[in-house]
Formats: sequence, C-alpha cells, structure tokens
Amino acid sequence: MFDLVIRNGTVVDGTGKARFRADVAVQGGRIVEVGKVTGAARRTIDADGLLVTPGFVDIHTHYDGQVSWDSLLAPSSINGVTSIAMGNCGVGFAPARVDKHDWLISLLEGVEDIPGAALAEGLTWDWESFPDYMDALAKRSYAVDVGAQIPHAALRCFVMGERGANHEEHPTEGEIAEMARLTRQSLEAGALGFTTSRTFAHRTRDGANIGTLTAGQRELVGILGALKESGKGVIQLISDAYLTPDDTFADTEMSLIANMAKATGRPLSFSLQQTDDAPDRWRFILERVQAMVAGGLDVKAQVAPRPIGVIESFSTTVNPFFMTPAYRELLALPLEARLLKLAEPEVRARLIAQHREAHPGGLLEGLAHSFNRMHRLTDPADYEPSEDNSIAAEARRLGKEPVDHAYDVLLEEGGHRLLYMPLVNYARGHLGDVHGMMTAPNTLFGLSDGGAHCGTICDGSFPTTTLGLWSKGSKAGLSIPLEHLVHGYTQRNAAHVGWMDRGVVAPGMLADLNIIDLDQLSLSPPRVVQDLPAGGSRLLQTARGYRWTIKNGLVTFENGEHLGDLPGRLVRGTRAA
Repeated sequence: MFDLVIRNGTVVDGTGKARFRADVAVQGGRIVEVGKVTGAARRTIDADGLLVTPGFVDIHTHYDGQVSWDSLLAPSSINGVTSIAMGNCGVGFAPARVDKHDWLISLLEGVEDIPGAALAEGLTWDWESFPDYMDALAKRSYAVDVGAQIPHAALRCFVMGERGANHEEHPTEGEIAEMARLTRQSLEAGALGFTTSRTFAHRTRDGANIGTLTAGQRELVGILGALKESGKGVIQLISDAYLTPDDTFADTEMSLIANMAKATGRPLSFSLQQTDDAPDRWRFILERVQAMVAGGLDVKAQVAPRPIGVIESFSTTVNPFFMTPAYRELLALPLEARLLKLAEPEVRARLIAQHREAHPGGLLEGLAHSFNRMHRLTDPADYEPSEDNSIAAEARRLGKEPVDHAYDVLLEEGGHRLLYMPLVNYARGHLGDVHGMMTAPNTLFGLSDGGAHCGTICDGSFPTTTLGLWSKGSKAGLSIPLEHLVHGYTQRNAAHVGWMDRGVVAPGMLADLNIIDLDQLSLSPPRVVQDLPAGGSRLLQTARGYRWTIKNGLVTFENGEHLGDLPGRLVRGTRAA
C-alpha cells in the first residue's frame, strides 16, 4: 500500500518538458510511480484540474537567524518552497566568536533589515565554528529542508578580528590561509558553498560598509582555493556591477567574477537587477556571462520575477517622512501610540513642513519624494503598477499636493495602509526587461531574500509571482511557458547547488510536491505581524492557490494552513540523484 497517491493531476515535472496527465504515488518519502497508479493508498488526493509540480527550491534566502527560533520559515514555506539555501551575500551568524555576537547582529540588522532586538533574543548561539552551527541546525526540524553557505563577512571577522570588519584592511597571507582552511572545514561539514558581498548598499546598523566590500582577488582566490581543492561547493556574491553607469567599473567587476570561477572550476552565481541609473547594464552583464560560459565556466546570474519594491507605511521601517526629525522623535513610542500621534493635526503639519525641506539625495531622496512611483497595495497584489494609479496621480485628480495626499493615505486603516514603491527592475515602468532577464540563457530564479528585509521588502513570495503572473502574461502581453517557469524554480535551482535528489516529479526523487490551482494562484498584499522574538515586527505575505504542499511525502500545508508536521531537516552538502 502506498503512503499517498495523487490522482488525475496535470504534472509539470520540473524538467521543462510538456505537461502531462498522470497519477503520482509516494512511499517512504520518495516518489515511486508516475503514470497510471492502480494500487491502494493510505491517503488519496484528487488533483483533477490542478497542477502537480515539484516543491520549489529557493537558493537565495537569509533565514540564518530565523532558523534558531522558527520551524515554519515563512513566507517561503507558504509559497510552495520545500528547500532553501541561506547564508547568501556574505552575511550570516557563523563562524562567530562570543565577543563578536553583537557585531554580527548589527551587520544583519543593517544589511538585511532584521530587527536587532529579535536577533538578540532569538539567536541561541549554541555554536562558534561553522561546523558547530551545522550541528546545531541538525538538531532542529522545519517545514522545509535547509542548506547553509559560509559567509565571507563572518569568516573575515572570525579570523582577522576588528580588522576584518574594515574593508580597507587587507588580510595577511597567513590570515588568507586560515580563512581557506576554515572554508574547507565548513565544506567537509556540509556547507553548500562560499558567499561574499561587494555592494555599497550593505552596511551595518551604524552605517559602516561591510568588510568584504573591496576584498581583492588575492584574498578571494586564496579563500576559494578550498573549493578547488575539495571539489565541492558553489560561489555566490552580490556586486555593484549591475547598478553602475561606469563601464570600466562594471568591466572590472565582471573580470573578477570570471577569475573567481576560473580559479576554482566551481559553479558561481551573482545578483542581477536593473536600476534607473543603468537600465541596460543587465544586457552588458549577460553578454559577459555568455562569453564566460562559452569559455567553459559555470557562471549564472540570479534574477527576480518582478520589481524589487519597498513597502512604505507608518507601521513599517520606511515611509516618505522617515528621515524627518519629527518622525524620528516618535520612533521611541510603541507602534499603536505612534500611529495615534501621527493622526494629530499639529504632528501632521510639522512632518509635512519638514518633509518639504528635506532632500537627502540618492536612494533616500527617491523613497521620500518619488510619489509618482508609490502605489496603494491592492488585493490581489499588483506588481506592475501604472503611474496613472500612483499617489502623485491620485493627488492631481483631487487637486492636492502629493505630500499632503500621501500623508492622508498613510493614515488610512488606522495607520496601517501599505504603499508599494518599485525600486529596481522597473526603470521603464513595465516588466519588459524583467521578462528579458527571466528568459535569457545562463540565469537562475533567485533573489527572494526570504527571512530578510523584515520591515521594508516582502519578496519571499517570488515563486508565486513567477508562476501566477508569467504563465498568464504581463499587462503588456508578455508570457513565459509554464514548463520553463517550473523548471527554473525546481530542477534548475536544485542542480545548481548540487541537490540532484529533488526538483523533478519522477520515481526515486524526494516526494517534495505542490498541488496548485493555477487559476486561483495569486498573492494577498503583505501585512505587518508581530511574531518575532522581543515582539519584533515583520511583513508576511500569504498566497492563494496552493491546495497542498508535500515535503518528504508528508502533507505540510493545505490551502495555506500548516498541518503540524515538520519533515524538513538540515541538508549537508550535495545530494546524488
């Protein structure tokens, strides 16, 4: 007797081949039959009219702290994800000397907008070395499988001490050798790979640049020798190459990426987005990647399925007034008390007056003044908004100043009204360039940052947008075949990190599955929940259309509700087919 049989579903098997109608039988956590299944089962699910896909594999998350206190790892788990890789962008919590705990918390608070108080209370710190960290995770159970990568920033500080936090300090040959030794040790303990950050956007809570920002080729190639020697692990990084209008800088960064891949022979991926300042840089970068691949290197760019947008609100981290002195004075108040104060006419007048005088420049200028790019979050969430529906456009129709109208809108719903501001991947006001990145060769679906940006961005729902938007088509009529979309979030991602035992609906593979009503697949707008340690807040987004999610043969979610089982575990290293 089978443990589970899914009958009459339309199988999109993850390989990219055409969908087909079939039953799927599960026994002992594995898929054992795909086709016409005649045997009896302890449980049967009728999937007539529904899609059956592999569980999604998210290779770009930041749950490194959340794994200490949370077993569900939402929003990823409630958006069809059954396997995650964390430790991306060079940040994480291991290795960690006791006297560096506070510094690591400040780094993640600054880089990934994870509340420091939540991390201070929630992290168990029952580790020092990276192998210790893996052993600590191995004792825990989750709704999804978890893989970890060794982060350069933590490793640098572990070996170099205070100097490691300063990107202008360079390691000695002995320190590089020690970082390589610890990386090799981490790979033997099951690390998926090594990650680093080269972006000015990554700063500590106090505004200091991340220590890895200008790490040179000598340091990077020296550390990565551990991957070459062991024949294990992937490389992941973020670089400012995609956001610069400076051709020389972009070329230099791409040459470094090529040299890292060449020196190790290991798979490498990096973040690729589109900015307003360099809207066509992504094309140049993908041309360089194609040349690397033609030269025998395994290099891919991680891309997103929609704009990466900031959520602005009086109840989240960012809003148009968050840089004004009057608003900052209110931050000492509890949230509900702060919202009551913001509704007072004199407070409103003071904030609006200070806003008109404040012009911080750069990114902050856009977050505060780009009312033509701020939009009400609708239900279902609209991730290709039109400027005609922006706060600025609403204000024009009402005969109001945009800043006055924005304040009034933010006071709606008791001060909990959320606005969406596309930050990158929307330079031309449509998704045409996103479509180009998603359909280009040598790209991976990633960048969800699940577990991070708790009060500013909520993109752990990327898999839902990938299927729900692109299989049906953008507002401009661009679409992507469903089979390609599923392949990108299953077999292709899994194979990149060496997890060959999942990502395909076929006998012998892990029984990680989604049963989806594609017609209903959509996203509710994010909402603010206070479920972090120390009463911390975060944005959480739920999806419609996932009828069942199955992990290791057990039904973990039904219609978005967790059923209680936690079959997910730490995954050490690669997994054979």
